[in-house]
Amino acid sequence: MELTINGLTKIYGDKIVLDISQQVISSGEIIGLVGNNGAGKTTMLRLMLDLIKADSGNVCSNGKAVSEDAKWKFYTGSYVDKRFLIPFYTPEEFFLFVAKLYNISREDLDSRLEEYRQMMHDEILGTGKQIRHFSEGNQQKIGIIAAMMINPMVLVLDEPFNYLDPSSQIIVAELLKQMNERQGTTVVVSSHNLAYITDVATRILLLEKGKIIKDVPNRNGSALDELKSYFASTE
Repeated sequence: MELTINGLTKIYGDKIVLDISQQVISSGEIIGLVGNNGAGKTTMLRLMLDLIKADSGNVCSNGKAVSEDAKWKFYTGSYVDKRFLIPFYTPEEFFLFVAKLYNISREDLDSRLEEYRQMMHDEILGTGKQIRHFSEGNQQKIGIIAAMMINPMVLVLDEPFNYLDPSSQIIVAELLKQMNERQGTTVVVSSHNLAYITDVATRILLLEKGKIIKDVPNRNGSALDELKSYFASTE
């Protein structure tokens, strides 16, 4: 599923926080977004998900502007932060709620959740706790699982490795690659973790002050040294 960005800008007050003239994310790519705080990564993702209004331009999914045509919502999974969760639901209730939105049967839901059993470490299902009472790390897992369990054609994740223990970070990275390989899912993921993002991504977009300043092919982690060199020079 192809994504295109056309003349996209977002302005807060007198500050331009995002300014991308043209960018194409081809179907089946895994795009890593990197940049220092304030570079515009989260703003870009929120515009891609029609969570905020652009000041100009648009983001198109499968040729349709996301702000004008809602069809993209039915094949897109996303998790940006815990505001995507329903805090007074248990994980089971939340997963069932998401499943109903995407017409996933209870039997299929149970089967799909089994794929994420290792990631849950027996700490999420069957606890009886509401989501708000879980740790930041387990809330992160719940959000990522909910985004992935719908088997999306497009997956958008903001800092998915945050709050996770090392074993869960490894599992998430592997799940992203497996989903891409198995389903051809187009993935856009932001991260400050250069090791994981270069392990997962097929291409890296480096943002600085709202602009894409580097578009780096990444084959078997080949972009890591270039990214390290860039961030070392900005210290």
